Amino acid sequence: MSSGDVRSDQQQGGRFRRMLNRLAASSEELQAEELRQDAVEAGCTPIASCQDRQEVTVTGTLRAVTLRPRAGVPALEAELFDGTDALDVVWLGRRSIVGIEPGRRLVAHGRISHARGRRVLFNPRYELRPVGSE
Repeated sequence: MSSGDVRSDQQQGGRFRRMLNRLAASSEELQAEELRQDAVEAGCTPIASCQDRQEVTVTGTLRAVTLRPRAGVPALEAELFDGTDALDVVWLGRRSIVGIEPGRRLVAHGRISHARGRRVLFNPRYELRPVGSE
């Protein structure tokens, strides 16, 4: 058996193993993998590797959107998940933003901070991803 045959067998074994892993994975795991892949393709920083005070561009899916006043000022808060971790995106002074809803994908750019032990982006620049791109 030549080295080319061995390599071909390993590649096919790898493909078969990946296919089995995809079949055995939950839909949540598959979605997380898709989100991680999307972030890499878009050239964004994985949320899990974001450091405090770092300027970042992140992408992911909004998992929850709530109106949570801060110091008497309305604040629209959304949880953004990219397959590695989650962060809170907060728009101060806003009660709602058209298109900001659970399940929507977006790209956000801003400076990371920490509040209540969680990563937060306050008033980021953002771009809504087309609904059909999911």
